[in-house]
Amino acid sequence: MLNLKKYLGSLYPVLCFTFINLILLSLSRLGLAVWQRERVSAVDGWAELLIQGVRIDIVALCWLFGIFALLSVLLVSENGVGRAYLWLLRVVLTAGSVFILFMELATPEFIETYDFRPNRLFIEYLVNPKEVFTMLANGHLFALIAVPLVTALVTWIYWRLAKKVTEGLTPFRWRYRPFIALLVIAVAFIGARSSLQHRGINPAMVAFSSDPLVNSLVLNSGYSLLYAAQQMKDEDKSSEIYGKMPFDEVLKTIKAARGRADSDYISHDIPTLTYNQASYQGKPKNIVIILEESLGAQFIGSLGGKPLSPHFDQLAQQGWLFENLYATGTRSVRGIEAVTTGFTPTPARAVVKLSGSQNGFFSIAELLKQQGYHTSFIYGGEKHFDNMASFFYGNGFQTIIDQSDYKNPKFVATWGMSDEDLFDKANEKFSEWQNSGQPFFSLVFTSSNHDPFEFPDNKIELYEQPKQTRNNAAKYADFALGYFFEMAKKSDYWQDTIFLVVADHDSRVSGASLVPIQHFHIPALILGEGIQARRDPRLTSQIDLPTTLLSLAGVSGEYPMLGYDLMQEDNPNRALMQFDKAMAYMQGDQVAILQPNSEAKGFRYDKASQTLVPTEVDPELKQTALAYALWASYSYKNRLYKSNEQAK
Repeated sequence: MLNLKKYLGSLYPVLCFTFINLILLSLSRLGLAVWQRERVSAVDGWAELLIQGVRIDIVALCWLFGIFALLSVLLVSENGVGRAYLWLLRVVLTAGSVFILFMELATPEFIETYDFRPNRLFIEYLVNPKEVFTMLANGHLFALIAVPLVTALVTWIYWRLAKKVTEGLTPFRWRYRPFIALLVIAVAFIGARSSLQHRGINPAMVAFSSDPLVNSLVLNSGYSLLYAAQQMKDEDKSSEIYGKMPFDEVLKTIKAARGRADSDYISHDIPTLTYNQASYQGKPKNIVIILEESLGAQFIGSLGGKPLSPHFDQLAQQGWLFENLYATGTRSVRGIEAVTTGFTPTPARAVVKLSGSQNGFFSIAELLKQQGYHTSFIYGGEKHFDNMASFFYGNGFQTIIDQSDYKNPKFVATWGMSDEDLFDKANEKFSEWQNSGQPFFSLVFTSSNHDPFEFPDNKIELYEQPKQTRNNAAKYADFALGYFFEMAKKSDYWQDTIFLVVADHDSRVSGASLVPIQHFHIPALILGEGIQARRDPRLTSQIDLPTTLLSLAGVSGEYPMLGYDLMQEDNPNRALMQFDKAMAYMQGDQVAILQPNSEAKGFRYDKASQTLVPTEVDPELKQTALAYALWASYSYKNRLYKSNEQAK
């Protein structure tokens, strides 16, 4: 060992820690692969996973330690500068290695919840430490305790080890240092790029299977997180990872897909602005959107799911049930984006969280406010979560009610008030606004069906044991929904209100497909006085709901939304789904899936088996998918998604 230390000279500390981290990352990847062995074996991925995994680890470590390998060659010496540098090197080796270890330790719980290695979602949750810490304390207590303890212990070990390997170094002779430095630069550069192509390596280059989780296991979690952070700074052009298309062709393609005459588009400055005549011509009605947290179709009996929704199923016999509607994404803010703005999804964060859409961005709240409505958001948690307050206040919502507005609630959970408390508050405010004589619009967002699944005792007959499970929470959410409509039907506002009950997304969107389409299937039900009972089998998207609600409520006007008015138009027969960095455009049973830096792939969706079958699809379908993705990114970047009033 001493001979090796002398032979490697001032490179010894960096090489030691590089080797240690390579071993740790390979063992972690192997452990995760054994845990998910059925899915790895299903894509025959063992060799590819482990070999390409080492490649990615080398890339990550070259980026992390490469510059310090160079500095070690140049600066290590028996003087003050050399000693100061060695102390800095000790800090860097310890901190970098602790970061790598911490991310690997945090990975199993993240995969258990999101079916990916830590990515952009990990960063987004760090912005809300109070909610996340409370959720972990109530639902993931072992990980919350074990990960910091192990990290603290290993920090101490790494710090001691870093001291040992930086002591007694033999600096390279000065006449050799320029040549060794050039060699280190070459090795670090080649290792960090890991490719002689025009582009350096990226996650798409090591993706080899149709299972997104297996593809993410190839990465290490530190690399995955930092790559996501780097991508977030380019969100105004996020969809360009899928390909390029001239803007005129983008517009031509999405207009053709939308099926409206060119003469319907009435603004050069707002390219998708159209005038839309409501189907209902009476006195404008109130609009209430009840956005149900994580209540996918898998929990709804009347949609072929588990028998957890007796109240929803009963209400479905009284209203307009959409049997074949798909969410645009997997996060609450994506669902909010779809049902309040009708905006199409991108690989970037939802517009609720983006800086360029915090004001002057179209929402139906802004449109309704301009037409004399009182607009509101009612929530049981804290309004700042996921940047909701900033987005809502800046785009037409006049009143926001959050957990600070509840007096003597029945039950308070990690994410705020129970759904029953939420609906009590909503019923109270709706009655108050109805008596004012002013029409109102309200977005009501539930939270009980969220990890760690806390809800009041003795409200439902538990579906399973123990109490705090996803299925039991979904059943409680259904109970609370029935509780609200029992009150609403007895209220003064019932006869003047259109209600939409819709999930923001499904719970635990996971699976071995590039896009697990079955987990984007969500319930949507429109209720109210005069709404005829029907089951609608058409293939539809969340972005079709706001346009349809405006039509049902008697609200005509100009807006840039691309969704269909399902009261007036035949059959959209399409849905858009964003899943991490992949986007699916489904038309009938044909699916085009866009992935970063690669050609779009074609599939047929077999709904019976819930599988994607590779097939050739019409190139026009792929072109339309790309156009939708690029339109959303381009319109956000250039502030084209607004009303005429906002443009003034």
